[in-house]
Amino acid sequence: MPSEEFVRGMLYLSLTVVGVPGNTAVILAFLLLLYNENRLLPADAIVLHLACANLLVVGVRCLLETLASFHLANIFGDIGCKAVIFVYRTSRSLSIWLTFVLSAYQCLSIAPPGSYWASGRALVARYLGFLFLFLWVLNTCMSSAAIVFSFGTQNDSSLTNHGINVQYCYVYFPSKLSKEANGAAQVGRDVVPMALMTLASLIILVFLYKHSQQVKGLRSSSGGSGGSGGAEQRAAKAVVALVTLYVVLYGVDNGLWVYTLTVRKTMRSSLISDLRIFFSSLYAALSPVVIIASNRKVNGRLRCVMQEKPVQEKATSVSTM
Repeated sequence: MPSEEFVRGMLYLSLTVVGVPGNTAVILAFLLLLYNENRLLPADAIVLHLACANLLVVGVRCLLETLASFHLANIFGDIGCKAVIFVYRTSRSLSIWLTFVLSAYQCLSIAPPGSYWASGRALVARYLGFLFLFLWVLNTCMSSAAIVFSFGTQNDSSLTNHGINVQYCYVYFPSKLSKEANGAAQVGRDVVPMALMTLASLIILVFLYKHSQQVKGLRSSSGGSGGSGGAEQRAAKAVVALVTLYVVLYGVDNGLWVYTLTVRKTMRSSLISDLRIFFSSLYAALSPVVIIASNRKVNGRLRCVMQEKPVQEKATSVSTM
C-alpha cells in the first residue's frame, strides 16, 4: 500500500473512530430522554438533529474513504460517487445551518422574559419542525449539482480544466463559469450562517460578561453567592465553543475551496480535496465531544446506561448460580 494512501486512510479512520461513536452516543442519549419524558426541549431537538447530520457526514464520507484507502471496500463508481458526494454535501451544509439555528436559539433564550426577543424564541420553538423541513429542502436543492457533475472515473481529459479531483471521484463542470458559480454558491451557503452564528455568539459573550459583572457586584455588596441561571450559562458557553470550532475549521475548509477554484490544474492532485474533506469532517467528529462534555442531560443519560450494564450483569450472574 502506498504511504499516501496509508496516511489518508489513518486520517479518515481517526475521524470515523471519534465521530461515529460520539454522534451515536448523543443521539442515543436524546432518544432515551425522549422515551422517558415523552418530549424534547427545542434546544435538545436541535442538538439531536445536529448529531444526526454529523453522523451522516462522518459515516457516509469518512467511513467509506477509510474502507477505500485500505482496499477493504470501494463503492466509488459513477452511482456511488454521485450518492456519496450528494449526501455528504447535503448533511455537511445541514450541519452548518443547524449550528447557526442552535446559536440563534440560545441567543434568544438568554433574552429577558416578556421582551420582543423572547417572543421570537417562542415562535421558533412552535415552528421548529417546519424549520427543519425547510433546511432539508434548501440544502438538498443546493447540493443537487453533485448528482449531475460527479463521476467515478476520469473519462475525458478535455474536462480536466473545469474539474476537481476528489481522490476516488471526479467532479466535472461543463465550463469555467459553471464551476465558479457552483463554488460561489457553496461558499455563500457556508459564509451566511457563519456570519450570523458569529454575531449570535458575540451577543452571547456580551451577555455572559455583563452577567458575570452583575454577579460580582452582588457578591461584593451582600457577601454571599451570586444568582442562578447556571444551566443557561453552561448551554451558552457550549454553543459558543461549537461556533468557535466551526468558524476555525470551516474557515480553513472554505479557504481551500477558494484556492481550488482559482488555481489551475487542480485535477492532478487530490491533496487539496483531501484536506478540505478532513477539515470539514473534523467539525462533525469533534462537535459530539463538546456536546457530551458540556450537556448535563447527555452526560446523565450516558452515565445511567453505563451504570445499568454492571447491575444487569450482576443480576444475570446471580440468577445463573
